[in-house]
Amino acid sequence: MLPKRLNTPAFGLLTLMLISGCSSLVSSQNNPTSVSSFYDYQLYTPEGDHISLSQWAKNNQTADVILIGEWHTHAGIHRFQTDVLKQFIQNKQNVTLSMEQFSRDSQSVVNSYLNGEIGEQTLIKQANAWPNYESDYRPLVELAKSNQLKIIAANAPKPMVRCISKHGLDYLAKLPQDKRAYVASKIDLSDSPYKQKFMASMHHGKPSQHLNMYASQLTWDATMAESIVNYKHAHPKATVVHIAGKFHTEAGLGTAAQIKQLDPSLNVIIVTPVNTIIKGDNDYQLEVLSPPVRYVKPEHQKAAFSELFKNKTEPDCS
Repeated sequence: MLPKRLNTPAFGLLTLMLISGCSSLVSSQNNPTSVSSFYDYQLYTPEGDHISLSQWAKNNQTADVILIGEWHTHAGIHRFQTDVLKQFIQNKQNVTLSMEQFSRDSQSVVNSYLNGEIGEQTLIKQANAWPNYESDYRPLVELAKSNQLKIIAANAPKPMVRCISKHGLDYLAKLPQDKRAYVASKIDLSDSPYKQKFMASMHHGKPSQHLNMYASQLTWDATMAESIVNYKHAHPKATVVHIAGKFHTEAGLGTAAQIKQLDPSLNVIIVTPVNTIIKGDNDYQLEVLSPPVRYVKPEHQKAAFSELFKNKTEPDCS
């Protein structure tokens, strides 16, 4: 979900889920370097053992897809993402960067920037870059550009996703073929652990609204997964490093599950940011500081939501 919309009720509820703890914890007192600032990170195996970035990259050099979840705007996580890309470049690995932060309709703009045909401000404007692009995603994009790496603009366009949230998947039937191609060809709303997880986070509104919101969420995941799998089929020797919000990637759900549905043969590795290491987790764990509490007083949260919706421009879904 985009930074401009981080203050939505759904995101606030999902964030509470993302930072929840677990009973079986591993002490982090023996960390090689303590995580004491928002620039710090430490990487751990699913078993809870510390692992260096270089060893992790060596262990996963045959991975087809690496999904790195993030808390948006977290400096330590963005630093890790850039370090991963740099490590693969140093290892002379065939690597491609995939990003939630750009959508399919902006792929040609992203390509033009990588080819040096337009400047950064043109990229930001024409590709509808996130508000935190310059602080958080510039390092990744510039590293890719300077090393002639490709970038997959993997996501579905924001206005289309908002129309699905408002009208459901029936909205897609209205679209001409060229527009419809910006969204995954198949979006399956049947029951799944991911659907259960999402619905459990919904505490306000009608069930029909919840289903439409899930449809819009799954549109992101299905579209990103299809973008990645299509690229892998065209470039089978490439390792795709995809960055996205952690709700989209953690525990093999969301985008990870959609990738496996499209191509079960792909070797998918997941890295999930956490504030405490859990022994026996399914993902590699990236220990970082938790984001600060967004609101302490309910009235402040309510006022922020009211201001957001007051200034919200509805998309043209006709």
